[in-house]
Amino acid sequence: MALKSTIFKLDLNVADLDRQFYQDFALTLARHPSETDERMMLRVLAFALHAGPGLEFGRGLSNDEEPGLWRRDLTGAIETWIELGTPDPDRLRKACSRARQVILYSYGDRAVPVWWDKHGPALTRFAHLEVWQVADSACKALAALARPGMSLQCTITEGEAWFSGDQGSANVKPAALKTVVSGGHQQG
Repeated sequence: MALKSTIFKLDLNVADLDRQFYQDFALTLARHPSETDERMMLRVLAFALHAGPGLEFGRGLSNDEEPGLWRRDLTGAIETWIELGTPDPDRLRKACSRARQVILYSYGDRAVPVWWDKHGPALTRFAHLEVWQVADSACKALAALARPGMSLQCTITEGEAWFSGDQGSANVKPAALKTVVSGGHQQG
C-alpha cells in the first residue's frame, strides 16, 4: 500500500516591499511521503518570493512533468517554472524550452557547490534561467515553522524574506548563483 501525502493548511500573509505586493493566501500543501519539512518549506519560500496571480504548486515529486511551482497564462503557456534542489541539467533545459522564466532554488550547503561546479558552466547558456542557493541554516529555521495548521507572515525587503508565526521566526536571503537582468543579459 502506497503512503499518502500529508496535507498542510497554510494562511500566508505576504508583504513584498520590493515589488509593492501585499496579499493574504489560504494555501493547501501536500507533502509527498519522501519530502522533508525543509523542502516543503522551501516551496513556501518560493511561493512568497514570487506570489501573485496564477502562481500555484505543481505536483512536484509525484510528477516528473511538473515543477515545484508554476504560473501559466490564460492560454496555458507556462510563464514561470520554479524548481527546487539540484536537478539534472536536462530537466532545466526542458523547463527552459517550455517556460518564459525558469527559477531554481537549490539547497544543501555541501551538495550545491559540487553540483554548480559541474553543471554551472553549461547552464549559463540559458538566458532566462535564474539559480539561487538557500543555506541549510535557513532551511532548518523554515522547517521549524512547519505545522499542519500554519499561519505565517512573510515580509520581503531587499531580497530577504522574514517569516514569523506562532512557532517562531526565520529569515532567508537566497544567494544568487546566476541571475537574469532586464534585456536578457545575465549575471553570475
